[in-house]
Amino acid sequence: MKSLAELSAIRDRMKGQVGSRSHDLTGTKIVVGMATCGIAAGARPVLNAFVELTAASGKTDVTVSQTGCIGICQYEPVVEVLEPGKEKVTYVKMTADKAKRVFDEHIVGGKVVTEYTIGSNAK
Repeated sequence: MKSLAELSAIRDRMKGQVGSRSHDLTGTKIVVGMATCGIAAGARPVLNAFVELTAASGKTDVTVSQTGCIGICQYEPVVEVLEPGKEKVTYVKMTADKAKRVFDEHIVGGKVVTEYTIGSNAK
């Protein structure tokens, strides 16, 4: 059994780690659904594309991360883009090629690629 002081130290250390994960609250966050359904539908190349595009762009205000099930399996691979002060944009049926267009037009250019969004039922 750990002492109260040891538990407190662990808590403080973990708060620091969690805080570092959410350090970019002022930037854009790209979240790729990487649950089993997403992976089976091709999410891994989509995630890789966003990571590579972000690194190549040199943008420091963009974070790419992965999450588990987003809950809309029929639309996988799913990507959510969260920007401060704006509504979340959900892109569906993504591919690496679509990721490049979303990155160029939405992340860099500021214009949502509506034909890939959930509202359009992305074809």
